[in-house]
Amino acid sequence: MRVRIVFALRNKGGYVPFHHQFLLAQIIKGMIVAGNEARFQQFTHYNFSGLKGQTKISRKGLHFYSSRITLVFSTADKEFLDYFLKILFEHKEIMIGMLQLTPELVEREEPVTVSETVKYLCISPIVLLPAAFNDESAKRFINPETDEFSDLLYEATISQMQTSGKFTAEQLADLYKFQLVPDKHYLQKIQSAHKKFARIYPLFDSDIKYEVRGYTFPFTLFASPTVQQFVYEHGLGHFTHKGFGMLDMANNDSIRKNADMEMVYA
Repeated sequence: MRVRIVFALRNKGGYVPFHHQFLLAQIIKGMIVAGNEARFQQFTHYNFSGLKGQTKISRKGLHFYSSRITLVFSTADKEFLDYFLKILFEHKEIMIGMLQLTPELVEREEPVTVSETVKYLCISPIVLLPAAFNDESAKRFINPETDEFSDLLYEATISQMQTSGKFTAEQLADLYKFQLVPDKHYLQKIQSAHKKFARIYPLFDSDIKYEVRGYTFPFTLFASPTVQQFVYEHGLGHFTHKGFGMLDMANNDSIRKNADMEMVYA
């Protein structure tokens, strides 16, 4: 289930770093811990986007000038979602970077229909390799057009599906079809313009700062509908609970009017 959390912005012109997933991850983890629900303290099967709104760029980062800012949050566990949203709305003001935000309402996104072939857009960067202390390997560049790129994402996906506890070993063994094909035209266009589709991003885990390489580009995924639904809800790659790997379907109208959404919290 994916929802769009709407915040009222109290200080127009406030800002966050260009990549602020680590700030959001800290806030979300703080909410989970604050709820004191033992079964959710180590829960990681959720995913979220960056903050969206009207922005301007400066050396400090992204300055927001819209009256409202949104965050897409996704999880397949409705009990966890209700738990998290309840705690979130108990807070009248939340500081994220230099933004003063007030939770206002939640809108449920419409369910999507998946098939064995889905074209995706990256809402947040995809991380291929896990990070380790005093180890630079997570920053290694891997060409998206190679089998290694696709194989690493397959391994990360099957591992997450296994730890979710919702699939048997026999079910997972049948999900061997998995091939990611990047949009070659997009990659060529980005490279011709001397821009980047792969960057180094910071993340924090247990108070330790790591750096990982994240990739952002459109691609087509060939996989079982079960896998497609899983990555749409959980994200793709490593550190999805840190805000990496959130996807949207290329033909999905993800920016809808409020009237088209079902309001579930207010």
